[in-house]
Amino acid sequence: MNWEMLAAVGQLAAVVIGIPSFVYLAIQIREQTRERRHAAINTLAGQWGELVKSLSDSSEFSAIYLRGLQSFSELDPVSKVRLSAFLGRFFKNFEGMYFYRRDGVLGASLWEEIERTMKDLLAYPGTRQWWETRKHWHTDEFAGVVDEIIAQGHEPKAYATYNLRQIPRA
Repeated sequence: MNWEMLAAVGQLAAVVIGIPSFVYLAIQIREQTRERRHAAINTLAGQWGELVKSLSDSSEFSAIYLRGLQSFSELDPVSKVRLSAFLGRFFKNFEGMYFYRRDGVLGASLWEEIERTMKDLLAYPGTRQWWETRKHWHTDEFAGVVDEIIAQGHEPKAYATYNLRQIPRA
């Protein structure tokens, strides 16, 4: 055996050993990506649940929320602060989900669900009034997404079957 033959055998051995290593590495990276996606979605779902829980835990805040959707500007200052804090958290959650979607972590069907929720909320005049006071707290990219939804002019239907005239005043 000469040196060229030994070099060829060495290269063949490197290929035989190297290819399975690359396949294994690719599988590991793919699995880590999947786990990261699940962790991100679980975190967002937990945050979402906490936000919704604040509505169900307090009838007083639920009334503020429903009145504020109709007109943020007509709320008293304390109610404005409470609703603004809630919507601020809600929209920061939406923003996080938007960037997860943009970066490929969140699937299209989940983003469509989130976008429908945003459309429902942004159809109400009070939410749009609030947005004008706080849009500067968000990235320009996400603000553009929200502004585009507002420009579509959706009809407020999320609470259409509720008799909003019966909301107790603070």
